Amino acid sequence: MKLEIKNLNVFVKDKEILKNFNLKILPGEIHALMGPNGTGKSTLSKVIMGYPDYQITGDIKANDKSILNLEIDERSKLGIFLVYQSPIAIDGLTNSEVIKACLDTRENKKGLYEFILNLEANVSNLEMNKEMLHRGFNVGFSGGERKKNEILQVLMLKPKFIILDELDSGLDVDSLKIVCDNLNNYLQENPDVSVLIITHYTRILDYIKPTHVHKMKDGTILETGDFNLAKFIEKNGYNQSFDIVGEVSNE
Repeated sequence: MKLEIKNLNVFVKDKEILKNFNLKILPGEIHALMGPNGTGKSTLSKVIMGYPDYQITGDIKANDKSILNLEIDERSKLGIFLVYQSPIAIDGLTNSEVIKACLDTRENKKGLYEFILNLEANVSNLEMNKEMLHRGFNVGFSGGERKKNEILQVLMLKPKFIILDELDSGLDVDSLKIVCDNLNNYLQENPDVSVLIITHYTRILDYIKPTHVHKMKDGTILETGDFNLAKFIEKNGYNQSFDIVGEVSNE
């Protein structure tokens, strides 16, 4: 999926969070967005998904069509998926019921037998306990288990544009490798899927290699480069400028 953000300004109660924000992500590209706390990274992810309570000017387009007037579920049906930084729990509905209900909203519904086989295969690949399928959605799950559950939904729902909002937080080294291996397999099988990775660290970028890296501060993108920019930020922080910007362009 191609996603383009043009001259985006976002306000919350008259406080400006994003300022003249521009970003273009083409099919198959993996963009990493790095920046200090409070600079608007998570706000950006929620605005892309269509969360209310934001005042917005500018535009967000998916495959050259504006999505600003679409509700969250409509954006989801287009193939946009947000992997939450802090996934919520829903009591009274099991994991399998939530995922099946989401799939049933799609045009190409799967039969129950095919659904169960696919679900169990992905659970096994993620090294999740199968009992989690029959428990309340994220109820009693650890932080790492909730993150694996987010990736399970990715593998089942097969989105076209994935936002990973600090996927690496709450995951130990082994679990991070497992979820990234599964994501990489999905991306290899679906080369037109594009990804936006929001992170503070390069740890996840060692597994999921970005095509573009952006340094964000005070609600806007200051610099764009390749993976070398991420390594520079890790070593020097956000206050120093990257003198030799990578050859990658976001124009």
